[in-house]
Amino acid sequence: MSEAAGRPAHPTAVAADDPSGLLLSLEPLLREWLPRQRWFAGKGRPVTGFTLDSATPLLPGAALLHLLVRAHQPPADDDGPGDRYQLLIGTAQLLPQHLAPAAIGTITRGPLAGRTAYEALQDPRQASVLLERLRIPGALGALCFHRGPHGEVPRGLVPRPLQAEQSNSSVVYGDRLIAKFFRRVVAGINPDLELPLALAREGCDRVPAPVAWFETRTGDPGSNGDTAETTTLGVLQPFLKGAADGWDLALKHLTNDQDFTEEARQLGRATAEVHTALARALPTVTYSRAQTEQLAGTMIRRLEATAQQVPALLPHVPALRSAFAALHELAADGRDRRAQRVHGDLHLGQCLREADGTWRLIDFEGEPSRPLAERRLPHPPHRDIAGMLRSFDYAARSTRPWNAAWADSCRAAYCTGYAEVSGSDPRTDPVLLRAYETDKAVYEALYEARHRPDWLPVPLAALTRLAEEAPR
Repeated sequence: MSEAAGRPAHPTAVAADDPSGLLLSLEPLLREWLPRQRWFAGKGRPVTGFTLDSATPLLPGAALLHLLVRAHQPPADDDGPGDRYQLLIGTAQLLPQHLAPAAIGTITRGPLAGRTAYEALQDPRQASVLLERLRIPGALGALCFHRGPHGEVPRGLVPRPLQAEQSNSSVVYGDRLIAKFFRRVVAGINPDLELPLALAREGCDRVPAPVAWFETRTGDPGSNGDTAETTTLGVLQPFLKGAADGWDLALKHLTNDQDFTEEARQLGRATAEVHTALARALPTVTYSRAQTEQLAGTMIRRLEATAQQVPALLPHVPALRSAFAALHELAADGRDRRAQRVHGDLHLGQCLREADGTWRLIDFEGEPSRPLAERRLPHPPHRDIAGMLRSFDYAARSTRPWNAAWADSCRAAYCTGYAEVSGSDPRTDPVLLRAYETDKAVYEALYEARHRPDWLPVPLAALTRLAEEAPR
C-alpha cells in the first residue's frame, strides 16, 4: 500500500464530498451532546440516529463546519423526517484551554478521528468568520447570504456570545450588531426576519431592521426557481447598546416600589405603532363567523388537553370553557373583527427601552414550540395585548408580597396607550381579550408544569381569576 493510500481523507474532502464519512465521525458525539443543549426540542426521548441534510465548510480543513442535521427520535417521528437542527462545529487537533467548556468531544472514528469537535459559536475566531460571511452576499455550498438596505457590516467587530437564550443562539459583535442563529429550523421564512423586513419597508423604527441574513434552499427549483423551499437560518440586526430589558426594568420598579404606569402607557403606544405598520405592510383578513368559531374550538381543545397534563387545572375547566364558549357565541353578533400578522409572543422580555425612553420590540419568531405555519397566521391584535397583560401579572407576582395594584395599573395604562395610537381600546372587546388571555395562561400553565414547577402558581392564580370572570 502506498503512503498516500494509507492516509485518511483530508478533512475538507470529508465535509464537502463525503457526508457519510462526516456523519460517521460526529454521530457518536452528537448523540450525547445534542440532547443536553437548551435549544434541543426532543428532551426526554432517546436519539436513535441522524440524517445529514447539508454540510458546508466555512473554513478549509474542516476547521469550521456548518451542518443541517435531522435527529430521529421514535416514536414521535417514526414516519417523519425528524427535527432539523443548525449546528456550527469547529474541529481542532488540540483544543485551547479557554475553549474547554465548548468541547463536544474527541472524535474516535471516521476520517476526522483524533480531532476534537467543539461548539464554534463560543470561539471568537470562528464567530468572526460568520460575521465576515454575512458581509458578503452570495452562495456558499448549501447556504445563501443576503444583505439588506439597512445599515452596514463593519470589519473587525469583536464577538461576544450571549448565554441567556433558550431556543436559539446569539452573538453580539462589538456592541454594534447582534446575530441570532436559529437552532431548530423548519422550512419557510422565519417571522423574525419576515416581520422586521416588512416593518422596515413601512419606515417603522420601533423594531430593529435586519442588516443581513442567511438561508438555505431545498428541493429542485424549476426554470424560475419557484419550487425551491427557503429556510431562514440566521439574522443580523443592530444591537441596542445600553437599552434596558423590559422585564428587568419592571422588576426594578417593583423592588423599589416605583410607579411603572407611564412606561406601560408608552409601551402600549409602541405596540400599537407596530400593529398599525404591520397592517399596512402585510395582508389583513376579516374573521368570519366560521373562523371565530374555529378559534374558540381550538382554545377549548387546548384547555382540555392541558388539564389532563396539569391536574391542578381540572377544577377550573368548566368555568374556563364557558369563557371560550362566549367567544364562540360572539361569532353570531355580526361584528367584523380584523385579523393581521402580530408579534405572536409579546411580553416584557421582548421589549427594550432605550436611554431616551423609546421602546423597541424584538424577537418576532413567535412561540418556537408551535408550527411555523401556525405562527404565521393572522390574529386579532388582542393576542399580543393579552400576552403583555399576562406579563405585567407575572412581574407583579414575582415579588413578595404580590402587588396586585401595580399589575392592574400597568395593565390599564398599557391599554390606554394602545388606544391613543390605534384609536381602538382593546378593553371594548372584553370577550375576545379574555379569551386570548385565558388561552395564554393555559399555555403558561403547561410550560411551568414541565419546566419550572415553582412558577406554576402564577398562571394558576390568573386562571382562577379568569374563571371567576367568565360569563355564566
